[in-house]
Amino acid sequence: MNEFVLGVVSSLLATALTVAGGWTFSMRSRQWPVTLLSRLTGLGVRRLISRQRLASGELAAELTRARWVRVLAGRGNELTREGFAEVWEAAGRRLESVQILLPDADLGHDSWLSRREKEMRRVDLGFSSGLLAEQVRVNAAYVSEVARHRENVSLRFYDLPNVHRVIVTDNVAYLTIYQQAEHGRNSPCIVAPRPGLMYDYASLLFSTAWDHSRPAE
Repeated sequence: MNEFVLGVVSSLLATALTVAGGWTFSMRSRQWPVTLLSRLTGLGVRRLISRQRLASGELAAELTRARWVRVLAGRGNELTREGFAEVWEAAGRRLESVQILLPDADLGHDSWLSRREKEMRRVDLGFSSGLLAEQVRVNAAYVSEVARHRENVSLRFYDLPNVHRVIVTDNVAYLTIYQQAEHGRNSPCIVAPRPGLMYDYASLLFSTAWDHSRPAE
């Protein structure tokens, strides 16, 4: 009887390991074409992550190594979460600067933020009118409070198409391409190391938005 049970357990374990190994191999193999194409074209993409939220752990680790951080967010929820806690602590010590761009939530119904909210209301019934703007205000208030205690933290507001999230450090860029009928956390995220064409593009997106933004009061 013991031998029978041991045999069953061993078979189940072997099956689980085989499935896990195949899944891991499949995930890695799907990145090979991306890496190869990136090298051949000079695009500079390390990998493509199917959902932004799956990059959170890697991003948090990268932020602990950064010398400076630049963020252009469509809402900014991640700024108040654990992954960014190290950023706010390090802003007073290790980090040279932290620049944050959030949508301008005070422009009313004709703003790009309002257009994004209308898109989300088609797929998320919880998005009542004005909810997205209110969430941006809450996150902006959080960053503003941090900035009161950390002089190298800057917050500005933009009114541009709400179509991507950009996080750039001195080493790598994370560029999320928002899908029209999907939350940003479920949209694909490009990881682009420095140097590289995609890293430069992400940096340009941020700097252009920064130059056309208004400072927080």
